[in-house]
Amino acid sequence: MGFRCALIDHNFTMSKNPLTCIIDNNKLTGPNYLDWLRNLKILLDSEDLRYILDAPIPPKLPSDAKDEDKTALAKFHKDDKISRCYMLASISFDLQRQHETIKHALKIYKHLKELYGENPRVVRYQISKELFRARMTEGTSVHDHVSKMIAVVEKLESNEVYLDHDLATNLILQSLPDYYDQFCD
Repeated sequence: MGFRCALIDHNFTMSKNPLTCIIDNNKLTGPNYLDWLRNLKILLDSEDLRYILDAPIPPKLPSDAKDEDKTALAKFHKDDKISRCYMLASISFDLQRQHETIKHALKIYKHLKELYGENPRVVRYQISKELFRARMTEGTSVHDHVSKMIAVVEKLESNEVYLDHDLATNLILQSLPDYYDQFCD
């Protein structure tokens, strides 16, 4: 088992999530950033903490702030601390040393994304390149090829690029060898 922060709530009871095993077994080393991030988000979702990766870090409150604002800020800081511990526990020891002095989970997340995250524009380009240049190779089954092409179209959609149904169909048909043209008319 890897390093794990002891998570203690205000009543001093230990909080354990069975999903912590996914971060124990899949520590971020760099090249596995997207898999690590997916696992981290699953864990944070299970504890309603995922907002920490998106929410801006709130400023300090004035001394005359309302009690509800103080409560909300205290909740944010508690959630941020738990998220930060999960993040540090789920990265390699070298990365832990580099990030242990960073106070907020959001700042750690942004730095790791900067280091290892993929540029969405480049990802979309690579997927569309794969789709537009795809050709069925001799000896491949039509079913397997079309299934692969559909998977690439779906990968584009998961990266927020949506093709018109007719265009997607035409791209798939155009990827078939010429002797399938009779089925395309």
